[in-house]
Amino acid sequence: MDNETINDNQKGLKILQICAAYKPAYIYGGPTMSVSMLSEQLVKAGLDIDVYTTTANGKTELDILPNSTQNVEGVTTTYFKRITKDHSHFSPDLIISLWKNMKKYDVVHIHAWWNLVSLFSATIAIFRNIPIIISPRGTLSSYSFQNKNIGPKWAIHTFWGKFLLKKSNILVTSQLEEKAIASFLKPLSLNLLPNFVKLPSKNNLEKNHHSEHLRLLFFSRIEQKKGLEILINALNKINVSYHLDIVGSGDPDYTNVLKSLIITNKVEDHVTWHGFQNENKFSILHNHDLFILPSHDENFGNVVIESLAVGTPVLISDKVGLANYVEKNNLGWVCETNAKSVSDMINHIAEYQKDKLNLIRELGPNIIYDDFLEERLVKKYIEYYDGIIKLNPNN
Repeated sequence: MDNETINDNQKGLKILQICAAYKPAYIYGGPTMSVSMLSEQLVKAGLDIDVYTTTANGKTELDILPNSTQNVEGVTTTYFKRITKDHSHFSPDLIISLWKNMKKYDVVHIHAWWNLVSLFSATIAIFRNIPIIISPRGTLSSYSFQNKNIGPKWAIHTFWGKFLLKKSNILVTSQLEEKAIASFLKPLSLNLLPNFVKLPSKNNLEKNHHSEHLRLLFFSRIEQKKGLEILINALNKINVSYHLDIVGSGDPDYTNVLKSLIITNKVEDHVTWHGFQNENKFSILHNHDLFILPSHDENFGNVVIESLAVGTPVLISDKVGLANYVEKNNLGWVCETNAKSVSDMINHIAEYQKDKLNLIRELGPNIIYDDFLEERLVKKYIEYYDGIIKLNPNN
């Protein structure tokens, strides 16, 4: 981004990004990568960015000295020790530091909800009269409210969270997420900006090799909301020669349930598990005919953009935030969250839509690079931050 497009006041913005987990905690998937990319691009544009996070890395901790400040790809990042190993991510040291240092910042941007890092950060910002931006990243959907720890979530929302959210500016990544939040909450403002997504070099991939099979790919964290069980139950109803590669990791107990389901459906010869992959992500995406994500709930879906960026068409559920974008730009297909819908769509694509598969492979990357150009997107984020700060009369 050309720094000349940023005025002197914008260059002086001091922004604190708060996220319970930050890279290299890749186990948390897309949100971790999106927050780090946002922070890195803002620093490159000349803004003063700090990140507060914890040493969270699933059930373990990152191999980083607790309460230390690191330079992570140019971003000043402080990793605070957490004392809970679950998704509450409780970190007294982070909270104490926030109380001491919050007034240094023009705006605080909190990522995700339902964890104690986010809740306490928002509370302190209100007491310190600092403008708050909250990016829920899917955690305020109806699915999130109704799935896992339902009682505690509603209690937190009723007696604590609702007050904080009404005093905050909410920034969402898709129309689906925007509609869901607007249905039950009236924050100070509600705006939409897409995620930053790391895209590969256009000329960095080998030509896709030919295969007699329809090469299907599921590439995501292995957890219930991603809908992998829907795809597995659809496999024995596919009428063409195919092979499914499953790439990702998750809870071993749940993964074993899915593997048993594959055996029950007698499709084990058509499925290969690959576990977690990161360094060769784009090569894997590129070497498939169709990426499938039948999620029950997905506020955005970074991997959808990553797949299209390398020319691989997508089949996603109507619960994925990018479903409207995919349909509008004719970059794939949208299904319902049930096995029949998925199998019917795969059969339809294989029998009648092979030309569309090839057309998306040819034209998709250019559409993605035009719409998700980093320089254009970072300018929108800076303008958004500047606007939020100006709306706060007491800052």
